[in-house]
Amino acid sequence: MRLNVLIGGKAGQGINKISQILANLLVKQGYFVFNYRDYPSLIRGGHNFNVLSISEEKVGSYENRLDVIVALDNKTIEKHKEKLKKGGLLIEGKGLGNWGRDLNVVLAGRLVKFLGIKEGAWVEEVKKGLKSEKAIKAAKRGFGLGRKRYNLKPLKRKKKILFMSGSEAIAQGAMNSKIDLYLAYPMTPATGVMHVLAGKQSEKRLRVFQPENEIAVVNAALGASFAGARVMIGTSGGGFDLMSEGLSLQGQNEAPLVVYLSSRPGPGTGIPTYTCQADLDIALRAGHGEFPRVVIAPGDPIEGIEKVNEAFYLAEKFGCLVVLLGDKHLAESGFSSERRPNKVLPLRVRRNLPGGRKVVKVSSYEHDKEGNTTEEAEWSRRNNEQRLKRYQAIKKESEKFEMIKIFGNPKAKNLVIGWGSTKTVILDALEAIDGSITKKGNYKFLQVLYLKPLSNKIREEMKKAEKVILVENNLTGQLGRLLREKTGLKIEKRILKADGRPFTSDELKRKILAIK
Repeated sequence: MRLNVLIGGKAGQGINKISQILANLLVKQGYFVFNYRDYPSLIRGGHNFNVLSISEEKVGSYENRLDVIVALDNKTIEKHKEKLKKGGLLIEGKGLGNWGRDLNVVLAGRLVKFLGIKEGAWVEEVKKGLKSEKAIKAAKRGFGLGRKRYNLKPLKRKKKILFMSGSEAIAQGAMNSKIDLYLAYPMTPATGVMHVLAGKQSEKRLRVFQPENEIAVVNAALGASFAGARVMIGTSGGGFDLMSEGLSLQGQNEAPLVVYLSSRPGPGTGIPTYTCQADLDIALRAGHGEFPRVVIAPGDPIEGIEKVNEAFYLAEKFGCLVVLLGDKHLAESGFSSERRPNKVLPLRVRRNLPGGRKVVKVSSYEHDKEGNTTEEAEWSRRNNEQRLKRYQAIKKESEKFEMIKIFGNPKAKNLVIGWGSTKTVILDALEAIDGSITKKGNYKFLQVLYLKPLSNKIREEMKKAEKVILVENNLTGQLGRLLREKTGLKIEKRILKADGRPFTSDELKRKILAIK
């Protein structure tokens, strides 16, 4: 069973809020839910919509064809009615009177009745999410107007289903790592992490601060890290550009630094509330000079929790830069999972800090072993060799973690390669191809988690395959270029998308099957 429900209307009509309440309700009933958000860069008006994909089995994407449209305005009907399946349901607000801001609750109540969920569970979730007597009245009114078609009875599961966004997961990973300070200048879609952490400052004894711009963010972070604080900063592509000089400063002064880069489409301002995987190149190379760094891209929230922890571990052990690379789709979509994160890694500061018995000196200049500025060729040579040696140690240490994951039949000759937020839609698309993500299927999927350093196993898998398909949400296949650089193997068959929207699973399934 899989249902796709679109809820649409204007910004300000509570579309995301009611979608969150419905998702929470369904998860508590034992169902897996994926919640996709689509909205323009407007505070009021425009056209916003969410798509809830509901299933008895794990789901990490949505489909183009819709089973239900919940329309809070006429524009939603105009834009999406052609996607409604034959026999699908349109729920609209005509003839319901003036419910104002609670119209979303009334229409959602009709949807809940349609799904066959008990009224008591629905009203309880509205009470918890909105804390309003009028909203509770609207919930009951909408339920009374609905007609039951499905019978989504509560499912018993051995493990509780977790439901969270990528932003919540990144924040949780930081808190698990005992972060002291999070610095950021607000920039969609990275801002969600700042909001979550800001709400946890007293409980978790951490601090969130917003400097005047991204240049100040990275420099303040390096100062705090130098003083011994466990620091993380966050931004999107334009802000990351401004941080480039500070990233290079890190390469010289070796203060541990974790950067969360949540990308969106460019160039320039682009379309700031949409998604793209176009910032891999800058994550790998931003900052002048040659110095060690790690780039990690989780593919779902559970991996987000784990990989943030690994990022802090590597940054502190080697005094290096670690970029945690995500995008809007991962940051703001809601994912459900039964899997629990791996055990939290123990972290400790492994370096001399100011205020101790030893004088600690760092700057942006090349230096001798005491930290004194020098321009001597011998010291330049020694330090550069040491940086290269440190990178080799980082690569060896990274191999303790999951640098790649392989799903499906290990003997399959058809290999799909992707990274980041394409993970869950690739899994859904391959599952839809005759259940081919199983151990007996015709495809296997290689997910690249560590983009720098890269696993040597990637080349082995590419060499074994008869057909290799690259899937990326960008224009030029940036991972494909990186793999060609590192392995010498070019991927000819590519499925690329760069319109600001993620792949849908039915769309991706069709494109994979079209490749001969």
